[in-house]
Amino acid sequence: MTKDTKIQAGSPATGAVALADGTVFLGFGAGAAGTNVGEICFNTSITGYEEILTDPSYASQIILFTFPHIGNVGANLDDQEESSPAAAHAARGAIFREPITAPSSWRSTHHFDDWLKARGIIGLSGVDTRAMTRLIRERGMQKAAICHQPEGGIDTDALIAQARAWKGLDDADLAADVDSDANYHNTQQLWQAGSGYGALQDAKFHVVVVDFGVKKNILRNLASVGARTTVVNGDATAAQIAALKPDGVVFSNGPGDPAATILRSGAMIRDVIASGTPILGICLGHQLLALALGAKTMKMAQGHHGANHPVKDIATGKVEIVSMNHGFTVDPATLPAGVEESHRSLFDGTNSGLSVAGKPIISVQHHPEASPGPQDSFYLFARFADLMEGHRG
Repeated sequence: MTKDTKIQAGSPATGAVALADGTVFLGFGAGAAGTNVGEICFNTSITGYEEILTDPSYASQIILFTFPHIGNVGANLDDQEESSPAAAHAARGAIFREPITAPSSWRSTHHFDDWLKARGIIGLSGVDTRAMTRLIRERGMQKAAICHQPEGGIDTDALIAQARAWKGLDDADLAADVDSDANYHNTQQLWQAGSGYGALQDAKFHVVVVDFGVKKNILRNLASVGARTTVVNGDATAAQIAALKPDGVVFSNGPGDPAATILRSGAMIRDVIASGTPILGICLGHQLLALALGAKTMKMAQGHHGANHPVKDIATGKVEIVSMNHGFTVDPATLPAGVEESHRSLFDGTNSGLSVAGKPIISVQHHPEASPGPQDSFYLFARFADLMEGHRG
């Protein structure tokens, strides 16, 4: 770790990450060559790096992996979670302690380094990831510039300047950059060993998913409870959604500041709420629902990023281990009358779910579709199916 130094040609360093406060970590570049800017967050997952880096919720972020060995299962097309071409390059960088490990998995079709190059993601290894994680814990998620220069000669002063010039995630409607332009349908079900992804044959429900950066495994979980889905983007109107005659509506996960995205999609969300159609909100969709219902959101210092977060279902008392990826949260002190907290993080007490008294509306801050992560929360899709069944009755 150094401050305001320029590394001359001939230095062994081929990669670096520079923070806006002038802190620089030097290491060895991997993946794509060049420079990207973004917000650094740390992720505590020990598996699922490909699913993490293809989650559109990581748009404009650089992911610091606390697990030291990354690359050991390679990469394959089945584990990619983005649902649109625009979301394919959401994450800007990835940081590891050790050099990328050679693949050792029967499912691998690509070396992880080649996969990073193809997606334009800049990698950096050989840095003290524990020190960087402690820095984020103490100072919050940082604006940063990450570079990979195979020939060396890294200008760290220029990197620091780029990090300082970047506007950051506050007030950024990044969901508009990762959604799909055209409507599409899904009947693909969850992956099974030996058979891969199944296909829904006889749909019981039709669900409209509003895409703010939706992960494929959300669509697969819906198919696995009998729902075929039509995916529309966040610019759709409530009238356009109603014309599709859905049994339910899902507001998906996605990146950026919910207070910015609500300015674009708030009228539609409020109209869908007023229609009485059953609603499931996930991650950003949960935050947007809260805002549309009259609550407020706020930026977190270090966010929640990992697959080992304990969350309590307040109604049942059950504690589930979940996957999380968010840097903003709903302020429970601002919930209006009739909007109730349904889930709570046991790490820090932050809100992790809502329900609305007398209405078929549920939402969660965490990722019930996992991918990666434990499957403790798959039941939420069945709970949503029950809401649709009850509403239909």
